[in-house]
Amino acid sequence: MTGQFEATVEIDRSVDEVFAFLADGRNDPKFSPRVLQIAKTPEGPTAAGTVFVSTVKDAGMTTKREIRVSELQPPSRLRWTETSKNLVTSAEGGYDLEPTADGRTRLHVFNRLEGHGIGKLLTPLALGAARKDADAFADRIKRAVEAS
Repeated sequence: MTGQFEATVEIDRSVDEVFAFLADGRNDPKFSPRVLQIAKTPEGPTAAGTVFVSTVKDAGMTTKREIRVSELQPPSRLRWTETSKNLVTSAEGGYDLEPTADGRTRLHVFNRLEGHGIGKLLTPLALGAARKDADAFADRIKRAVEAS
């Protein structure tokens, strides 16, 4: 089973600032409390092919996640896919950014979750929790970017 959650928020920063913050996945712990630690390979600017390896705690379980940047179009589009083999993975996720007339940024975030093996049974629960938290997640991104 697969399914998607998404949210949109306006951030009081320029589209370039928001994109730079989000393209550096090492900022994820600033808005995602489930990310315990994260590293980037290779070093240097984020590009298609960059991999972020993290330790994540979900529903009391700690797992390793590998997220590969699949597309990067500054300052408007970022896509990723999870390459790790967990029960539920992010088959595709992304950020779409657009400047507003008043100099702010409208951010749309989404993640398409996919279950593997017994994870197919867990996907509806994971999706339900993610959808319930989607607006709060977008708001945490907003607060983190505005505080940076």
